[in-house]
Amino acid sequence: MQIKVVKLFEGGEFTEEFVFGGENKADGRKDVTYPGSLQNFLIDTGDEVILVDTGFPPETPFKGYTKINDYVPALEALGYKPEQVTKILVTHKHPDHSGELKSFPDAKIYIGSEDADALKLTGDNIIRATYSDGPYHNFPESQKIADGIYFIKARGHTKGNSIVIAENDGVYYMMHGDITYVDAALHANKLSVVFEDLAAARETLDRVREFVKNNPTIYLSTHTPEGVTNLEGKIIMKLD
Repeated sequence: MQIKVVKLFEGGEFTEEFVFGGENKADGRKDVTYPGSLQNFLIDTGDEVILVDTGFPPETPFKGYTKINDYVPALEALGYKPEQVTKILVTHKHPDHSGELKSFPDAKIYIGSEDADALKLTGDNIIRATYSDGPYHNFPESQKIADGIYFIKARGHTKGNSIVIAENDGVYYMMHGDITYVDAALHANKLSVVFEDLAAARETLDRVREFVKNNPTIYLSTHTPEGVTNLEGKIIMKLD
């Protein structure tokens, strides 16, 4: 199994108020910032090419960032053609995660049912997640996608939010969408200001932190350059 990063944007920034202030705005300072980026991930099992999220549509402006590439060209730069993609695991409905689904009409698209409904997705290739394979470690509901790859119910950021965990050589690669926007928020145990269900978002973050503490985990974020450096350096997340 190989996990690769699909690089899309760089050079942005977040205020601490945005990434820390979900439960209490006073937790974050307006004058403290963290670097921002946008990347998604790809899992090559040898038999399948599985995408985790699909970035923005190419016509979408992403203000304050420098574009590296549009999604499909970024995928091709890694050596893959759209027709090779067998499955897409959508962590949630927001357009920076679901924007290029239309470019993969033959791929099976797994997504939480609430978010599928919000996007009005239809077709035989749309698979509303059932999470019917029982608990995965400390997460109560999961769905096995392929050997070593799990789609896990993780409500809060959106009502249909999920995370993806891939197991490889004794390490857990957690592709979590927007559970946090920057790794500092995971360390600080803070929620961002973006959520649809605050109580569920808090429960999910607690479960993510518990998992990371108890398992060797490479934490793969969508919106911080650390998502790239953690993967490239195979850096195990350490929490106090």
